[in-house]
Amino acid sequence: MSDNYEDMTVAELKVILKERDLPVSGKKADLIERLSQSSDDEDLEEVEEVVEESSDDDFDDDNWDDEDWDEEEDEGHVAKQKPVLSEEMKAALELRSEQKKKTPSFRRTEWFRYKRLSRSGWRAPHGMDSKQRRNYKYRSSLVRVGHGKVAAARGLHPSGFKEVMVQNTSDLDVIDPETEAARVGRSVGGRKREQIYSRADELGIRVLNRRRDV
Repeated sequence: MSDNYEDMTVAELKVILKERDLPVSGKKADLIERLSQSSDDEDLEEVEEVVEESSDDDFDDDNWDDEDWDEEEDEGHVAKQKPVLSEEMKAALELRSEQKKKTPSFRRTEWFRYKRLSRSGWRAPHGMDSKQRRNYKYRSSLVRVGHGKVAAARGLHPSGFKEVMVQNTSDLDVIDPETEAARVGRSVGGRKREQIYSRADELGIRVLNRRRDV
């Protein structure tokens, strides 16, 4: 009988324990051991019937339609459009991705000392005695020309799209869905953002910063 318990899930084991008025806490091994030590002589077939009846109560086939299941699956799912890229552009994006892995993180002077500086972006160091400006090894790296990436892919989103800032639905009319993608402005409200999403779906335009809760 213990072999049959091994094949069952934890949920099914808990159903059996409830039927036998036994505790349902613990790991799967504890549940199996508790059932094995039980003096109940209930046949395994009757137990399986109890499990099936419990499953039928939780999931009623008569009250569940296949169409409802499809809607549940599709809710919140938005297909991500892919850009139309040439072979040269694909190679440039791959090369840029490899170069980015070797690029150091650029930090402001004294970023580790003051929290406000750690939150801000890069600023060039100044001052005659600045250790970072003098490029001391124990200071963070400086922004240099040699850290530049592939010029052909410069400014593009990692997906390959060129980003276009959008503030309302009319801004979507000038976007080329094959090479450009929309980025909704941070000041756009929820209602207008939802209208932009709907219009973008109609035009086949990808929204890069789409919110799932809208």
